[in-house]
Amino acid sequence: MAIIDSKGRLFGKINILDLGAVLVILLVIVGIFIFPGGSGSVAQVGGKTVPIEVDLIVRGLNVLDTKQLYARGFEKGGKTKVIIRNQPHGQIDIKSVEELPRTILVPQPDGSIKQLPEPDRSNSFSKDLRLTLAGKAQITDEGPVLGNSKVKIGMPIELDGFNYNFNATVIDVRLKEN
Repeated sequence: MAIIDSKGRLFGKINILDLGAVLVILLVIVGIFIFPGGSGSVAQVGGKTVPIEVDLIVRGLNVLDTKQLYARGFEKGGKTKVIIRNQPHGQIDIKSVEELPRTILVPQPDGSIKQLPEPDRSNSFSKDLRLTLAGKAQITDEGPVLGNSKVKIGMPIELDGFNYNFNATVIDVRLKEN
């Protein structure tokens, strides 16, 4: 009796392709359950947790009434949800919220430029804000990590709350040693 017959069956009973598929499935199952690999984010391995403050700037936030924005916890002492690179981090404390004045550059007769407050406009709904958020981050060789994402100057962070959802940009990261 031949090991493989004319129809490609092993010992006349099992198709070789079916046997190969079953072996691949078994190897995948063994690989998943016997050798699962490391768990967690690579960025979190070996880091210590320290308090962190992150300064954010929001340019051109279109809002009708800033009092409505501040009415539901978006204020000093409140909390906001933070989303970094589409990964939710959770809630973080709001240490301060400052509305920045709008200014314009005005050329002077001597050729210099002077920065002056923007004239009041009745239909100006665009606001600039500076925020400071405080929380805990893990420190790695590549910098601070909030959740599973590194926090660095220049990166966008999404803030989400009861009546708001907007993006801000990191302008400063300060680590507080214990």
